[in-house]
Amino acid sequence: MIERMFGKLAGPAATSSNRAGAKVSVARRNVALDIASSGREPTHLNEKDISMAANDREKALETALAQIERQFGKGSVMRMGEEARAPVEVIPTGAISLDIALGIGGLPRGRVVEVYGPEGSGKTSIALHAVASVQKQGGIAAFVDAEHALDPEYATKLGVDIDALLVSQPDTGEQALEITDMLIRSGAIDIVVIDSVAALVPRAEIEGEMGDSHVGLQARLMSQALRKLTGAINQTKTTVLFINQLREKVGVMFGSPETTTGGRALKFYASVRLDVRRIETLKDGTEAVGNRVRVKVVKNKMAPPFRVADFDLLYGQGISREGGLIDLGVEHGFVRKSGAWYTYDGDQLGQGKENARNFLKANPDLADGIEKKIKEKLGIGPKVDKEAEPAAAPGAAPELSAPAPVKAPAAKRGAKAAKAGDS
Repeated sequence: MIERMFGKLAGPAATSSNRAGAKVSVARRNVALDIASSGREPTHLNEKDISMAANDREKALETALAQIERQFGKGSVMRMGEEARAPVEVIPTGAISLDIALGIGGLPRGRVVEVYGPEGSGKTSIALHAVASVQKQGGIAAFVDAEHALDPEYATKLGVDIDALLVSQPDTGEQALEITDMLIRSGAIDIVVIDSVAALVPRAEIEGEMGDSHVGLQARLMSQALRKLTGAINQTKTTVLFINQLREKVGVMFGSPETTTGGRALKFYASVRLDVRRIETLKDGTEAVGNRVRVKVVKNKMAPPFRVADFDLLYGQGISREGGLIDLGVEHGFVRKSGAWYTYDGDQLGQGKENARNFLKANPDLADGIEKKIKEKLGIGPKVDKEAEPAAAPGAAPELSAPAPVKAPAAKRGAKAAKAGDS
């Protein structure tokens, strides 16, 4: 009977070639089964039966969606393309090369970010620069200092307003993560920095004896906390930045023995993971003045991963914005290097990178002009500037409203810089 009704599609002769050519809709199959179960023996399926079945499915879906919205609220389930989605909002890192390597112009808002690396590589400096960027945009930042090692003077030199910075120095890992959860759920915080995962010591370990074994306790704590935090992080658009330390796995014969603390949960929940390494010591004569830092984007859910960014990290000053502009300016042809001299638009910036850096620092309008050209060429300028003003027009078309206020001041800055160079 089934073969009489459906022919080759359902009989034993349904070979691979038949299956390839049998593009029958779900509605057609459902109608066929309904007719077969009713005892009727039609010779073919008409389009009216198919459309009726499709309409029934649509009605059932609409009923289910309405019930979900009544029970869980509007927007619990939606079609992906029914509303225009705003571009990803970002927090600039302070290093233009790192913003480019991230692919979206900075650290994503509403996501978990992990920054890890050896001691003294610049992890905390990157986090503090992100905090300073948030404060410059008018946001509120919190710093959970589990290591009890935050230096207010150094933070101030990096541009952090310590009077406005919320700081917590918790006693246990549970307390630190509970405070983090409460800050996030308030909806008023733009970025929370946890320094560091290794210092989030479980209460049982603190209250126990020094030699007691607590296998997997911290990993379970992190796993439970991240399960609880992830939803609130996304809803409140809060960036949670975990600083992590490196450890070595014992007995590894092949591959890297390095691993991070806190188990595997953070690796899975993090949208961005940054591996920070010190690759060179910067010297002024014989005196060490900073480090050359290399950051590898190990994981990136927002853009292609495995990009690398190099920048200068100066002692007592943090990330050198001007040094990054010189490097990228030379790479993309905006700054000309002839011997030891650097020139931009016919104006000499200085002999040697250190002098050129100091010249740009003394002439911020000129530095802004170089930065604008680099961002325009690489296509990250409009994105960063667009997403820096989320409150102004959250639902409006960003490509129309955002670039306008950016281009005008940039043009003025370029004009001022040209006049300063001519004089």
